[in-house]
Amino acid sequence: MGVKVTALSGGVGGARMLRGFAALEDVDLTAIVNVGDDDVIYGLHVSPDIDTVIYTLAGQEGLAGWGVRDDTVAVMTALDRFPIDTWFRIGDIDFATNLFRTARLQAGWTLSQVTTAEAAVFGVEATVLPASDDPIRTQVHVPGEGWLPFQHYFVDRQHLSPVDDVRFVGVDRARPAPGVLQAIEDADLIVIGPSNPPLSIWPILAIADVADTLVEARRVVAVSPLIDGRPLKGPADKVMEGLGLPAGTAGVVAAYEGILDELVVDSVDRSDTEVDLGVRIRALPTRIGAVEAAATLASQLLEE
Repeated sequence: MGVKVTALSGGVGGARMLRGFAALEDVDLTAIVNVGDDDVIYGLHVSPDIDTVIYTLAGQEGLAGWGVRDDTVAVMTALDRFPIDTWFRIGDIDFATNLFRTARLQAGWTLSQVTTAEAAVFGVEATVLPASDDPIRTQVHVPGEGWLPFQHYFVDRQHLSPVDDVRFVGVDRARPAPGVLQAIEDADLIVIGPSNPPLSIWPILAIADVADTLVEARRVVAVSPLIDGRPLKGPADKVMEGLGLPAGTAGVVAAYEGILDELVVDSVDRSDTEVDLGVRIRALPTRIGAVEAAATLASQLLEE
């Protein structure tokens, strides 16, 4: 049995970090994946972060980091002919994944069971767990407009609207999926991926007992999603600012207050290692678009 690594992951950034650990020998990897982005689109239960993690670990992710590489869009092209808003685009292979998930859930399977089956179909050896089998829906508050479902904010509006609050509908009734707490307790290393803290990781931390179990974990390390104060993708810096978090590295530490033993920042932010933020700050190359770079970072994260 290798080193047990449990990672909390959202979408693209977290998935790319996961494939770095998956590329190493003697690593027993478990991914706990955000389900706050889940929604029902065209009657299908979509789980974008789960699919992004599985497609990436399978080496089949799209060039933008999501969807399936070289997927076709015959279904969407046909759907465009009908009087329906097709703002959420799904490729054909991706459509099949969502059809399978929806049918199995309607047949009484749990989201965990569906995810295990999906990972097996795509040849993923790591354990992939939804954070919860219960429905959790992230909503963002846009000043002057009110609450928006996550996908309408992120995809339909291309995350351009300002955000001043976030909530996770249903999380008060949600329980961790089977294996989630055990994976945290058993891990030699917990890694929080370079995902958007409020939108991708907070929905996981808000689930009963997850944050408390993390506090008791052996070692918890987060990789900052910010490089020189800005994310490579997505609105992490703007959302953090809108929620009143400090800018840059201090904001990432504040987002995970009380949980972290260490925060890894990019090498360009090396000066932040000299600032007392209450946790160890380590500077490493965090641009992990290539598998080799992700594997290098993963091996360095294993070093205490």
